Amino acid sequence: MELNSRTSPSRRALLRTGAGAGLAALGLGYGAQSASASVSTTPRFDLSQPSYDLFRDKVLHSKRVQQSFAFDSVNKRLFVAAKRAGSAESAGDLCISHLDFQGNYVSYMHLNGFGHGVAFGVQASGGTSYLWIECEANGNGYGTKLTCVKYSAGTTLDASSTSIGKFQPISGATEYTCSVDPVYNRMIVRYQKDGAKHIAVYNTSDAFQGDFSNPVAGFTPPAISGTAQGYTLYGTYMYYLTGNAYSSSNPAPGNTYLTSINVNTGAIAQGPTLTKAGSTLVYREPEGLAIYRTDAGESRLFLGFASGEEGDRRSSIFYKNALV
Repeated sequence: MELNSRTSPSRRALLRTGAGAGLAALGLGYGAQSASASVSTTPRFDLSQPSYDLFRDKVLHSKRVQQSFAFDSVNKRLFVAAKRAGSAESAGDLCISHLDFQGNYVSYMHLNGFGHGVAFGVQASGGTSYLWIECEANGNGYGTKLTCVKYSAGTTLDASSTSIGKFQPISGATEYTCSVDPVYNRMIVRYQKDGAKHIAVYNTSDAFQGDFSNPVAGFTPPAISGTAQGYTLYGTYMYYLTGNAYSSSNPAPGNTYLTSINVNTGAIAQGPTLTKAGSTLVYREPEGLAIYRTDAGESRLFLGFASGEEGDRRSSIFYKNALV
């Protein structure tokens, strides 16, 4: 049985409440850390269990290192974010590649000035995919707001466009990214405030309508060493990816670690746990986490790696499916 797809947002309402002056009505002043933790206990992925291949070394439209990826579970689409070829690292110019589930390239969309692409989510509306992603990159190339963008193949969209809703859920926050849990229907938002990263969790029934006034959980993550390379949410648990590309000082099997964190307590549930997924890749840089549930009802935690040669970077994606 296919996982439940949320009813799509009213695009008119989303645009009306999300743009310009509407920001004041979207939960500004609500601090996620003051939210009561009310996420029901769910199973979690056992990070010590083996990983399996979805695919290896698949072509993207951009030949640069992928940053993250997300699934449209309803329309069977996979979207991979990378920096645009030829753009400065701090420009925030992203290239979104649409792949099928076998990793075959289908199309692309350019998002100029949006951000780094650490994480994003997808919302299905009929046959259309909407990307929940950071926008309006700052001088360091990280998004200062969230937005909901219709994926339109072969087009370019600028972050300055007034045609998209833009959201700042947390008062005083300066950077945002998000990911979507399509099984338990929640959105996790990671934001920068007061010099540190924080987490807020929302029901997608609210977030997909542009309402960020009622977080169901919020916390400051525990300190986890290593280079942050992605995160996602499944039920009660946030999953966090760290690591670096292979090098002389980081030989195979590398330093890629997965950690799960209970969103009700902010405490580590498991990890950091070394993963050897894709350990035989010649170039292997951890980049992105996402959740998907198969038609048969199996939940999977997907982890991505940039692979391939410099100048022709590819996408390699693996998954874990053991729950405890």
